[in-house]
Amino acid sequence: MEIKDVRFDRSVLRANTIPKDVLPHLAVAGRSNVGKSSLLNWLCRRQIARVAKAPGKTRMLNFFLVNRNFFLVDLPGYGYAKVHKALRVQWNAEVARYLASEERLAGIMTLIDIRHGPSKLDLELQRMVLEAGRERLVVLTKADKVGRAHRRQMQRDVQHALGVATPPVIVSVTSGEGRKELLDSMERVLTLWRERHQGA
Repeated sequence: MEIKDVRFDRSVLRANTIPKDVLPHLAVAGRSNVGKSSLLNWLCRRQIARVAKAPGKTRMLNFFLVNRNFFLVDLPGYGYAKVHKALRVQWNAEVARYLASEERLAGIMTLIDIRHGPSKLDLELQRMVLEAGRERLVVLTKADKVGRAHRRQMQRDVQHALGVATPPVIVSVTSGEGRKELLDSMERVLTLWRERHQGA
């Protein structure tokens, strides 16, 4: 798959105000400092997500229509601190509701910093995704920050710790490594959803 066309559709706070189209969704989630916005811009080869100096700036569910055949959904980063507690609770509740109940959600792309491996919050998200029965696509970011031996070991360790069938995709926005592999994995997740949906 190659991303040729990306259009911002909408930002929503409540899961019941998402687009009504029948197209599949591929959500992207990760800690606030994992480089999610940079990765989205890199994948799409254009500025679609705001890259902020301070983490935690994505505070709503942001929908982008890609190639006119699926939605890339930028979820709020987790682990942010400078947010009013009541609003943070609301965001968490809406994200959980979206993950659990959205029938068009083909899968969740979860980003983990390759330097540190999964945090407690990353593991909590994985449990949430598993409980929702969603397809998981695990991505290890910032590969240029570590050596190749560390990359291979972390890839094995994370695959084992999270219990995913396929090894996590290793990427670096800085060096460009892993872009094709990640796009191919995204296409695989979307194809699985379409096959199941058409067969239903």
